[in-house]
Amino acid sequence: MSPRLPYLIFCRVLGWLVLITRTSAAKNAEILVLRHEVALLRRQGAKPRLSWPDRAVLAALIRLLPKQLQAWRLVTQAMVLTWHRRLVARKWTYSNYAGRPPVSADLADLIRRLAVENPSWGYVRIQGELRKLGHHVSRTTIQRLLRRRRIPPAPQRAQTTWQHFLRTQAQTVLACDLLHVDCALTLKRVYVFFVMEVGTRYVHVLGVTTNPDGAWTAQAARNVLMDLGERTGRFLIRDRGGQFPNVFAAIFTGADIEVIKTPARCPRANAYAERWVRTLLSELTDRMLIFGQRHLRHVLAEYVRHYNHSRPHRALDLSPPRPPATVIDLAEQRRIRRKPILGGLINEYERAA
Repeated sequence: MSPRLPYLIFCRVLGWLVLITRTSAAKNAEILVLRHEVALLRRQGAKPRLSWPDRAVLAALIRLLPKQLQAWRLVTQAMVLTWHRRLVARKWTYSNYAGRPPVSADLADLIRRLAVENPSWGYVRIQGELRKLGHHVSRTTIQRLLRRRRIPPAPQRAQTTWQHFLRTQAQTVLACDLLHVDCALTLKRVYVFFVMEVGTRYVHVLGVTTNPDGAWTAQAARNVLMDLGERTGRFLIRDRGGQFPNVFAAIFTGADIEVIKTPARCPRANAYAERWVRTLLSELTDRMLIFGQRHLRHVLAEYVRHYNHSRPHRALDLSPPRPPATVIDLAEQRRIRRKPILGGLINEYERAA
């Protein structure tokens, strides 16, 4: 006789004695729970998905079972607590976030703009600039926003590019050159000497002559230094023409301006001055006849005024080198008036008063 059979009989006798001690309510609850579990298994298989009515019935009956039986049901105490937390979360939907309020989209864009336009600014420097503008943002918030937008910190962001380097150097560079215009009647060649402030593209026409010798260009150099005043740069680019003697370079050297000579037969080294010469020829001298020095001076004065104060420039975001200081209300509807320059060769447009 196998010893397992007496063991099973002993276990069933003990189970019968335990059932005798239990109340009828507990027995009925266990029967209901078992019947409902069997119905779920028959209806959905080995992994049933409980609906809300199934959860309500099992949650109400499971508390009537003994602790020994509660751990072996389809629904456990942990599952009931999970259902309860979900119900509470659905009922109380108010925000429960702690800490600082979120940063608005406009302020986040401003932080990104400050970081991109100023590569050497760190988080604290940006924080100080925002306080000047009336925004109080913590350093960690600025750091988190920049990291989210994949903008590195200042040491990695402060690497100067060639484009930024050249634009910065352009603010301290002057470019000079001579151009010639052939008169219509006398066929004489008249020379025009000019200097350009590369940073602002502002042009100074220093004189018109038929004999640009060293003394004349030296006096023109003195005149341009007086016109520039405090806006003098650190470098002056010129070609290797014979019109620039040693005294010409000495005048600029005395004003702490280094004169740089371009390589021989390399006009691209003085590209800004050469580009202005092309603009002048295409917009002015190639479209009209020049009769003499006096006529050329008058025409250049009108064109240079237009170029410096009214003509849009691509490098300056379509603004003139020195726009007029008058304030125009663009919201007010006014008639557009055309202002002809040089007999209509060039037109300017402005709002009528």
